[in-house]
Amino acid sequence: MPAKSRPRRKSPESPPGSGTLPPVEPLLAWFDQNARDLPWRRSRDPYAVWISEIMLQQTQVRTVIPYWERWMRELPDVAALAEAGEERVLKLWEGLGYYSRARNLQRAATRIAARPGGRFPEIPAEILELAGIGRYTAGAIASIAFDQPEPILDGNVIRVLTRVLALPGDPKSKPVNEQLWSAAAALVRTAAEATASGSRRCARFNQALMELGATVCTPSTPKCRGCPWTDACSARRLGQTDRFPQTVARPVVTARYFATAVLRHRQRHLVRRRNEDAVNAGFWEFPNVEIAQDDEPAPLIARWLGLSGVEWSRLPDLRHAITRYRITQRVVAATAEPDLRRVPGEWRWVTRRELDALALTGAHRRIARSLEDAG
Repeated sequence: MPAKSRPRRKSPESPPGSGTLPPVEPLLAWFDQNARDLPWRRSRDPYAVWISEIMLQQTQVRTVIPYWERWMRELPDVAALAEAGEERVLKLWEGLGYYSRARNLQRAATRIAARPGGRFPEIPAEILELAGIGRYTAGAIASIAFDQPEPILDGNVIRVLTRVLALPGDPKSKPVNEQLWSAAAALVRTAAEATASGSRRCARFNQALMELGATVCTPSTPKCRGCPWTDACSARRLGQTDRFPQTVARPVVTARYFATAVLRHRQRHLVRRRNEDAVNAGFWEFPNVEIAQDDEPAPLIARWLGLSGVEWSRLPDLRHAITRYRITQRVVAATAEPDLRRVPGEWRWVTRRELDALALTGAHRRIARSLEDAG
């Protein structure tokens, strides 16, 4: 009787028009030896994974760690988030930016809490229906929390795959983006089918793919000698790692200027809550109004608030960036009580302790801290 032949392990099928996809085992082995000890990786709780993934959008890991740890102490599960007041949620998010993420978290938590047993959905299509969750985040939760063979595609993964495949074109264009999703899906399916790489293969593989992009296959000067896929990387063989991914030119940066007033009256400061239809809705801030670059801030904000005969002092300008905008806050201070009937909105006179407890946008929190530093 002829000896039985061993079944051949499947190789990932490469997307059309690209190089060959690499084997999954070297990456899994590398991750087991080199994974960073990040707090959310110590949990398989889908809630913990979800919070980390939302926080990590547009934000660096070292910034997210203390925010995630504080959030999990204060709001440890879906029910706690669903029942929390908006002010508390926004305060916990203060400083992370892109504040719609916090509101979407609470909207999604309310929906999850209404499910039978308040259980987090495991089906990717149901995860995708939650507020603030797109294709990448749904795949990350499904694979990391539930070990399902769902692909992920974030900036780090895009960089790794375009280099490994030497895949030309803008990754954000539909044809290239779909090729990348196809490659990510083929790889995680192969990881799920492999038998020699231990447990939780989908979770480990997708995290390994992101880790590789974050720590080795970096935007500039990638550490190719330490890469488990160096022999399989088409861009490396061509000596063209700097050419991938082939992103389009960044949008033009726009400068914007605001007059911002720090008004004091009877040991209190004046703040205003941003309208529900505004960017950063629900957060508090010092009174401010947009001005032209050459405008003097004090006269314009005095006119807006109905102030006259006020002695203003100038505080240091504050500069920050939001997406493509480079913003300069021209800060002035005075002791005065404006006529708030002139300007609609929710206003408060708050003590320093009350100011510390409010959810302020990042820039205005910096102004508040500068007041503390000044005594």
